[in-house]
Amino acid sequence: MSTSPDPHQLRIQDFHYDLPAERIAPEPLPDRASSKLLVSRQGVIEDKSFRDLPAELPADSLLIFNDTRVVRARLLAQRPTGGVVELFCLEPVAPHRAIEPALQQTAACTWRCLVGNGRRWKSGPVTLAFSFAGQPATLTAVRQAHEASGESLIDFSWEPASLPFAEVLRAAGHLPLPPYLHRSDTAADAVRYQTVYAAHEGAVAAPTAGLHFTPEVLAELAARGMASGYVTLHVGAGTFQPVKAETMAGHPMHAEPIIVQASLLRQLLGHRPRPVIAVGTTSLRTLESLYWLGAALASQPAEAGAELRVDQWQPYAPLAPGQAEITPEAALQALLAHLEASGSAAIEASTQLLIAPGYRFRLVQGLITNFHQPESTLLLLVSALLGPGWRKVYDHALGNGYRFLSYGDSSLLLP
Repeated sequence: MSTSPDPHQLRIQDFHYDLPAERIAPEPLPDRASSKLLVSRQGVIEDKSFRDLPAELPADSLLIFNDTRVVRARLLAQRPTGGVVELFCLEPVAPHRAIEPALQQTAACTWRCLVGNGRRWKSGPVTLAFSFAGQPATLTAVRQAHEASGESLIDFSWEPASLPFAEVLRAAGHLPLPPYLHRSDTAADAVRYQTVYAAHEGAVAAPTAGLHFTPEVLAELAARGMASGYVTLHVGAGTFQPVKAETMAGHPMHAEPIIVQASLLRQLLGHRPRPVIAVGTTSLRTLESLYWLGAALASQPAEAGAELRVDQWQPYAPLAPGQAEITPEAALQALLAHLEASGSAAIEASTQLLIAPGYRFRLVQGLITNFHQPESTLLLLVSALLGPGWRKVYDHALGNGYRFLSYGDSSLLLP
């Protein structure tokens, strides 16, 4: 694993590579598990099939999956004159800010949205007619204020008012495929842009490392004695946010909500020091965020009702003179003690954690992930795990026919 004197000063252009457009997978393969698998084990690279994954993992591994489910967050509404306005629901604002209760809201709600073709939407409502259970239904949207970023607060209301907003999105919305696919969603995407274990609605992008898993692969993992556990990180649109600053000091990481059950914390504690393998960058960020949440609680227990969050640069702050670093075990125990004191069954927090070269991993020993865009924070994460060897991995993938990005092939990275 790599070291760096100051991650703030990392230049994003140092994480560039040439990705030809024809190497970006435009569609999923007919069979999830037929994708290629690049295995990088201590710098040695092998070409495998994803079906080989159970045999390639370290013995007695614990795999951690992100069980978020993608919502149909793109709404195509019409102005009174007939023009189309696209509303991409990013995050709830009122009456709930937490994703899961917001999706159960009936009658009306307010969300922060990206607005497409919004310059022609001067004022007044736009509407979207749809059907629910064979009956006509209508969604109405009113923009509170236009923002230069293209984001706006949108007041939604709908009939029948008894429908939860989640049902409105399922019936009226479209899957928010990654923008680089340059196409509309299809019936196939409705199945293939979800993992087979997706359980909790709230993401606007899929945790794509999990798209390769089938029930058969999961059964083979269990037959080989591999344990599995689940966390929830609702992937936000910020996962596609390009790094525009010259150095990482100028790049604000997006915040994403995480939910982790007490049972998973106990599972992690009981599994140590055996290997923990994160399925995807979102699972990895969640696991490492647990360490920083627990370390903060171990140093200073939170007041009742206080928001739990991990800031972007929290891991890179130097320890105070004489201060000992919190161990992973102590961090997990602090999280469990917090839950017991608060009478809660799960940690609910937000994370802006930036994992970049110079980061030292506390809970994760390996990663299953797809191949990421040049100059992205996801590529920084891979570089933090592999060090300069990330270039060898990506050069090999480019030279050996691997498919890139969300619907592309997979890798197992064991530093």
